[in-house]
Amino acid sequence: MGDVFVLAEHRKGELREVTLEMLGKGRELAGQMGGSLKAVLLGHGVDAFARELADQAHEVLVVEDERLENFNSELYQRVLASLLTERKPTLTLIGHTACGMDLAPSLAAELNLPLATDCIGFELEDGRLLAVREMYGGKLQARVSFKGGEQYLATVRQAAFPLQELEPLGGQIVAVDSPLAEEARRKRFIEYVEAAVGEVDITQSDIIVAVGRGIKEQENLEIVEKLAEAVGGVLAGSRPVIDAGWLPPDRQVGQSGKTVKPKLYIAVGISGASQHLAGMKASDTIVAINKDPGAPIFNVATYGIVDDLFKVVPALTEQLSSS
Repeated sequence: MGDVFVLAEHRKGELREVTLEMLGKGRELAGQMGGSLKAVLLGHGVDAFARELADQAHEVLVVEDERLENFNSELYQRVLASLLTERKPTLTLIGHTACGMDLAPSLAAELNLPLATDCIGFELEDGRLLAVREMYGGKLQARVSFKGGEQYLATVRQAAFPLQELEPLGGQIVAVDSPLAEEARRKRFIEYVEAAVGEVDITQSDIIVAVGRGIKEQENLEIVEKLAEAVGGVLAGSRPVIDAGWLPPDRQVGQSGKTVKPKLYIAVGISGASQHLAGMKASDTIVAINKDPGAPIFNVATYGIVDDLFKVVPALTEQLSSS
C-alpha cells in the first residue's frame, strides 16, 4: 500500500473546508500505509493555495491551466485520469460535495476503479483498506471493502473528520504539465450566480438555530427567529419543516439536506431522527430544547432542556437580549 492523494477543492478564492478535513485524515492513512500524502491542486493563479497546502501535505501537485480556473468536471476528469494513471496512488480522496459527486463516478468509470461514496471513516484491517459509510439514514454503519486492483477512490462527507492542528510538513510544491489539449469541450463555465438577498449558506454559519415539527405552525417561527437574532445565528430546519414549506430547501439540515458543523447548534422542537442527526452531530456544541426526555436529539446534545419550547425559547431570547 502507498500514497494518498487529496483533491483540493476551491471556489472563488477560498479552499473548501472539506479539503483540510481530508488532509488531516489523509496524513493519518498515508502513515499507516507507509506512503506519503499528496495534495492535488488544479486551477489558475493558485500559488497561495499551493503554499497553504504545502503545510499539510508531503507534496503538492499543481496543474496550472487557465481552463481550470473554475470547476469543470470534464476537464478535471481528464487531468486526474492522467495523474492517477501515471502516479498510481493507493487512495484518492475527493470531497462529497456537488463538485465531487459530479466528478468521482465518471472518473471511477473511466479508470475502472472501485469507488466508495459519502464516507465517514477509513480503517485498515489485515492489510486491507475499508471505508466506513452510513446506511438506513444513519442507523447503521457499514464497513466496505474495495474489490480488485491496487487503486481506490472515495468521496468524503463534509464535516466527517475534525480539522486538526498538525505539525507543518513543509511539503514540496511540484508543477505538473497540463495534459489538456485544445480539442473542443462539451462543458464550459459560464458564471457564478449569487444567492438572492436574504439567502445564506448554512454550511458556513458559526451559529445555527434549527427548528423542527415541534413548532407546530408556521406562524410560530417568529419566536425562533427572534432567538436566532439574539444569538447572532441563522435559522435552519429539519425536513418536516422544509417539506411543509415553512423554510426554503437551502435551510434544510440532514442527510437529504446539508451537513453542518457550526460552533453552536440550537435544536428547537427537533426530536432527532437519524437522518437529521447525520447532518449536524459534528457541531462543536449542541443545545437541544424538547419536551420529550426520550427524544434521540438528547443523545448527541451537549446541553439539554426538557421543557415546552414555547416557554423556554421566549425566556432564553429575553435573557440573551438583555445581556
